[in-house]
Amino acid sequence: MSFISVSDFEAALWTLVAPDEASRAAAAARQAQLTKPAGSLGRLEDIALFFAAWQGRERPALNHGRAVVFAGNHGVTAHGISAYPAEVTAQMVANFKAGGAAINALAGAAMLELKVVSLDLDRPTADFTAAPAMTEIECLAAMTAGAETVEAGLDVLVIGEMGIGNSTSAAALCSRSFGGDAQTWVGPGTGVNAEGVRRKIAVVDAAMRFHADAPHTAFETLCRVGGREHAAMAGAVLRARQLRVPVILDGFICCAALAPLVRANPAVLTHCIAGHCSAEPGHARLLEQFGLPPLLSLGMRLGEGSGAAVAAALVRSALLAHANMATYGEAGVANS
Repeated sequence: MSFISVSDFEAALWTLVAPDEASRAAAAARQAQLTKPAGSLGRLEDIALFFAAWQGRERPALNHGRAVVFAGNHGVTAHGISAYPAEVTAQMVANFKAGGAAINALAGAAMLELKVVSLDLDRPTADFTAAPAMTEIECLAAMTAGAETVEAGLDVLVIGEMGIGNSTSAAALCSRSFGGDAQTWVGPGTGVNAEGVRRKIAVVDAAMRFHADAPHTAFETLCRVGGREHAAMAGAVLRARQLRVPVILDGFICCAALAPLVRANPAVLTHCIAGHCSAEPGHARLLEQFGLPPLLSLGMRLGEGSGAAVAAALVRSALLAHANMATYGEAGVANS
């Protein structure tokens, strides 16, 4: 799928396929016969029903799961908002491709295929305190790059990112989507000190002033204060919805990419699960706005899709329990 025009984006945002309720009902009927007290596996049971509905089968499985890391660079790093220089983005992409990063280990543990998508790393977005971060064409191209990582037949999609400066962009996306001053959304990101946090707050405040009179549509917000990796994640999630591929969301930056979409159409994420709640302060607030309770809360704040990959291993356990447990009839166990 390609996002050729803003109309393509709007169509994907507003024309949403529904889950397969018959498959959900069949999975629930099976679950009622498994050899356990009703509800005794807690959220694992909910996960199985969720995946049954989106995969369209009574016994959902993770035979073909994919994790995708999108990488982009940000012109706003000129304001000294990160603990790392911008060239670290490309260096970490090389590390991903060499197999040396946390996401490589965690995706492997969860038996997920890993893809890494670099998005014009030699051409950072514009400094969004003084101009839109991306042109319409650039934003659409990034969305298309995201959409192209998703195809029919995937059992789950895990999305993550890499981009020095992208937690500042994420805070701006949240502020413009859900309101609240910059301090509400800005956190330490890669580990900046108190002065670094103050610089980030000043940058987000400046961006909100500069773009105050621009339209508050989802696409316009992504163009003005998002990064290419944010736009790519939005495109991937929209394409996954079209194909009924369930998505496990990662941390603050991943979720911030979707904030403009949720602000426009709250139903857009009903095929998504929040993999975890990160240590970045704005993430819990954002998940509350989304109405998505996280599966895990482990104090993680790495990005890369790392928390979502850990959650995928939990999802695999839930689906294997649902599929492989015996029913009362099969086990010869009385159910009364």
